[in-house]
Amino acid sequence: MAGINRVILVGNLGKDPEIRALESGVKVAQFSMATTESYKDNSGNWQDQTEWHNIVMWRFLAERAEKQLHKGSQIYLEGKIRTRQWTDKENNTRYTTEIIADKFMMLGKREGQGGNYPPPPSADDAPETTSKQQNQNSSSVAKEPEIKTSKTEAEDDLPF
Repeated sequence: MAGINRVILVGNLGKDPEIRALESGVKVAQFSMATTESYKDNSGNWQDQTEWHNIVMWRFLAERAEKQLHKGSQIYLEGKIRTRQWTDKENNTRYTTEIIADKFMMLGKREGQGGNYPPPPSADDAPETTSKQQNQNSSSVAKEPEIKTSKTEAEDDLPF
C-alpha cells in the first residue's frame, strides 16, 4: 500500500522569499513560515507554540512567490515533506527537512485594496415571506426563495 505525504499549513512568512535561478533557468523560492497554535497550560493560562517551517517552491510557484509574497504575508499552503542530506565543508553529514509546496493561496487583505470588502448581508436584507406563502410551502415541497444579488467589484475579484 502506498503512503501519504501531504502537508497543509496556514501561517505567516518570516522573511521575504529568496529567489534563485538555476543554470537551466528554473526558478526556486525559499522562505521560512511560522504556524502558531494556542493551548491552555496546567495553570489554565493560554500559551502560544510557534513552529517554523522551511518552504521551497519551484518553477511557476517560485515566480508567483517572487511577485506576491513578502515578510508577514499570510498564506494557505499545500505540499509534501522532504528531508535532504549533504556533506558540509568539514565532512559532516547534515540534514534538513523542508516543505516542497505544490500550491498556495494568499489569505488576509490584499495589498492595494486595504481590505475594503463589502460587509456580509444582514438579517434585514433577507427576503420576507408572508404567512400565506409559508402555508403554501408547508403543503408542498419547500422551495428556496429567489434572492436577487448584484456582484460588487470586490466580489468579482475573489479568486474562488
